[in-house]
Amino acid sequence: MGERVVVVGSGVIGLSCAVRLAERGRDVTVVTDRDPADTTSVVAGGLIYPRHAEPVDRCARWTAATVDEFRRLAGVPGTGVRFLPGRLLRRAERPVPEWAEAVGGTTRRTDLGAPWTDALEFTTPLVDTGRYLQWLAAAAARAGVRAERRRVRDLGDLDHADLVVNAAGLGAGELAGDPSVVPARGQVVHVADPGLTEWVVDEDDFSYVLPHGDHVVCGGTEEQGRAGLEPDAATTDDILRRCRELVPALAGAAVLGVRVGLRPARPEVRVERADGHTAPRLIHCYGHGGVGVTVSWGCADEVAALAC
Repeated sequence: MGERVVVVGSGVIGLSCAVRLAERGRDVTVVTDRDPADTTSVVAGGLIYPRHAEPVDRCARWTAATVDEFRRLAGVPGTGVRFLPGRLLRRAERPVPEWAEAVGGTTRRTDLGAPWTDALEFTTPLVDTGRYLQWLAAAAARAGVRAERRRVRDLGDLDHADLVVNAAGLGAGELAGDPSVVPARGQVVHVADPGLTEWVVDEDDFSYVLPHGDHVVCGGTEEQGRAGLEPDAATTDDILRRCRELVPALAGAAVLGVRVGLRPARPEVRVERADGHTAPRLIHCYGHGGVGVTVSWGCADEVAALAC
């Protein structure tokens, strides 16, 4: 058997790390207190671009690696991954972001009129996260990754492992003694898809319409420091109003449900070895906020490299 690795967390980051480590011959166990279908990752809209994520250069690199992997997975049945064109609307003058090349390049338009200054048009992966997390968990199992259902309260309790990867999302901050990790509450509304062929995001209004064929994810909110998981009716109404203004074709779309998730927000994504932690060795991979799916495979590749 290879090196014994425990990955703490069964969201998109934890499972991606587990797959990459297992592919490199490690004996991997994912320890988690919840099913992948119950993680924050499933609530994500699944549009691949690193919105305002820091550090900018590393996030652009992680995004490029993730886009490459999703390009491969788009041809695999059951992944929920496809490439779709769309528009990123902006209300304030800003340069073309550093991540533009990571998603394959963008076209900038300035003929939209108020309230938008410009729009960036590009084709990027759009991931049905419910289907994808189910596929990813199965892919981990096929790679030999085991799952152990329990809550980890102290990383020191995992001293039977040779290596621990802290990818516990919102809980990772507590495990690492890192108070900079805070919840950022996100609420979305799922409506029936009337046949939309493009996604659209109003970046400065935090409104987005992401079509997945059988449903559309309409959002959203980003409420820093708020941790409630109960849907708010007034927020649902506001999201539907904003999204129907963006895409009038949604006016008659049936509401299918409301979901709430708590993004693990941090000023910067943390992917690094804890060099002072020697028994077992420890790698942190957390603080992804709302870009976990976007940078998942790039971060997993870096974790695998750090594990060498």
